[in-house]
Amino acid sequence: MNFLPIYLASASPRRHEILALMGVPHEVLRVPAPDGEDEPRLPGEAPAVYVCRTARDKALHAAAWLAEQHNTNATHAQRPILCADTTVILDDDILGKPATEQHARDMLGRLSGRTHAVHTALALMHNGHLYEDVSITTVRFKPLTDEEIRHYCSSGEPMGKAGAYGIQGLAGMFVESITGSYTGVMGLPMFETGKLLTALPAQKSE
Repeated sequence: MNFLPIYLASASPRRHEILALMGVPHEVLRVPAPDGEDEPRLPGEAPAVYVCRTARDKALHAAAWLAEQHNTNATHAQRPILCADTTVILDDDILGKPATEQHARDMLGRLSGRTHAVHTALALMHNGHLYEDVSITTVRFKPLTDEEIRHYCSSGEPMGKAGAYGIQGLAGMFVESITGSYTGVMGLPMFETGKLLTALPAQKSE
């Protein structure tokens, strides 16, 4: 399958690896974060709405920043820009990236023996048009002992990961069942990503 070359506006090595596995030619675009709080949740905003809005905001910000670098407007023809946001949801709460090891332990304690949802929203900007999709996966953890949580957190793996775990790493041993997209839990659902990219108009992007 032939894909247009794209920009990946994400520093996530997992997203880069998944695109490479799919055979999507891409360049990682390191966009400076906007001023203010990182990915704030608006008052009363539902988690499912938050994750889609955050991905959309990332794409709009990346497109505007890239246009500024090229001294053009945001609708100028350029490579498609892919952004994503992954959110772990439990009890209508968003479990983001842990700030400390104790924070990670607390999150894993909440996930222990329970089913949670992982939403990964995609936003693809191309020639002024925004294409969106979302992957929703349910994941059930086995009951975790304090020792298992301590050992996992001591590995350092939970840091920098939504919900304090990476399914592709040691935490795979905690997953009792999964319904949905494994790669969506990793951070970039292959099915939805491929669907967005193949729906793009067949034209040169640059």
